Amino acid sequence: MIETIVARSSGAPPAAIAIIRISGPAAFAAVAALTGTLPAPRCASLRAVRGADGALLDRALILLFPGPASATGEDVAELHCHGGRAVTEAVQNAILSWPGLRMAEPGEFTRRALLNGRMDLAQAEGLADLLEAETEAQRRAALTATEGRVSAAVRGWMSMIADLAARVEATLDYAEEGDVEQEDLLLAGVVADAALLRAEIVAALAAPPVERLYDGLRVVIAGPPNAGKSTLLNLLSQREAAIVTPVAGTTRDRIEVAVRREEAAFLLIDTAGLSDAADPVEQIGVTRARDAIVEADLLLWLGDDPPPRSDALWVHARSDLEGRAVLPSGRSLAISKHDLASIERCWQAVASQAERLLPRSGELPLKAAQRSSCLTVTELLMLPSDPLLVAEHLRTASVLLGRLLGINAPEAVRDALFARFCLGK
Repeated sequence: MIETIVARSSGAPPAAIAIIRISGPAAFAAVAALTGTLPAPRCASLRAVRGADGALLDRALILLFPGPASATGEDVAELHCHGGRAVTEAVQNAILSWPGLRMAEPGEFTRRALLNGRMDLAQAEGLADLLEAETEAQRRAALTATEGRVSAAVRGWMSMIADLAARVEATLDYAEEGDVEQEDLLLAGVVADAALLRAEIVAALAAPPVERLYDGLRVVIAGPPNAGKSTLLNLLSQREAAIVTPVAGTTRDRIEVAVRREEAAFLLIDTAGLSDAADPVEQIGVTRARDAIVEADLLLWLGDDPPPRSDALWVHARSDLEGRAVLPSGRSLAISKHDLASIERCWQAVASQAERLLPRSGELPLKAAQRSSCLTVTELLMLPSDPLLVAEHLRTASVLLGRLLGINAPEAVRDALFARFCLGK
C-alpha cells in the first residue's frame, strides 16, 4: 500500500508563512479531518485548522492538487500556515496523527514524481542543482536541465539510435535472403548516420563541464618567493586569508579561498614560492605548488621570468615600488595593493578568461556522470562491420542514454541523488 507522506516544504521557522505538503492517497482525507470541508481543486481557500480535540491550531490557506496532474503524480495537499515554530509543529503533528501518514524522507516527494512519470532523472538532477544554486550562472544551467532541455536531447539521441537499430534488423533480413548487395548498402547507410549522430553528441561534449559553475574555477596564484602572491590572494578575496610577511617561505602550503563574484564561482589558491628549497617542508610546498599550476583552470603568474604556461595571466605585482612603475613587455597587467582599481582590473582579466572556460547560455549543461555515459556512447557509435555487433553496440548505447533519464537506472544512483534534497522536496 502506498503511504501518505508529510513534510514542511518551506524554510525553517520562524517565517511569515510555512508550507506543509502532504502527498499520497490519504492526503485529502487528512486535510478534511483537520478543516471540516475541502476547497475546490487548485483554488486557495482559508480554513480553520483544528486538532483532534477541536482546538483551533491556526487559520491556513488550503490548496488541493488531485493526481496525476500534481507535482508528485499523487493527490497533493498544501497548508499555508503562519510560520512560527509552535504553529508549524502543532499543525504538522495534527496531520501526522491521522492514520497512515508519516514524515517524508529527504527527496521523497521528488522521488515519487520520478516514479510516477512527472519528471525524469535528468530533470530531478537539475532540480537538485537549482535548489543549491548560489550564482546566476548556476541558476540558469540548473533551470535549463529542470525544464527538460537535457532530457529532450537525450530522448532525441535515443530515437535516432532506435531508428538505426530498426535498419540494422532489416540488413539481417537481407542477409538471410542472401541479398549481399542490399545488405551492404543498408549497413553503410547505418554506419554513415551513426557517424552523424556521434558528431552531434561530440559537439555537445565539447562544451565546458557544468561542474565548473558549482565547484568554482581554480585560480592559482604562483611565482617565486616574496612576489606578492599572498597579498594578491587577500586583495582578491577581500579578507586576510593568508599570512603576509617579508620573510621568504612564509606560505608553505596551498591556501584556498572560495569567492563568488557576479555570475561565477572561483576557488582562489595561494601557493608556496617556487624555489630550490633545501628545507624538506618547503620542498613539499614547492611540489604542491607545481602540481597546482598544472591543475589550474586559470594561472596568475607573479614572477619576473616568463610563466610556465602560455595561457597564464602574467601579472606585474608591486608596481608601486621603485623601479617597477613601468609595465614590462609581455605582462598582462600591473597591480598594487595601494591601487584598488588595479585589483578590480585583475578581476576583470580573470573574468574575461573565465568566459571561455564556463558553459555558455544555449549549451547543453551535462554533468560529469552524464558526460561519461555520453562519451561511452560516442565510442559505441564507431560501428564495426558485422551487423550483429552493430546491433549490440546500438542496444548498449540506448541503455546508457536511458539511464540518464532514470530508465533502468541503478537504485544506488537514485539514492545518491535524492539524498541531496531536503525533507520537503
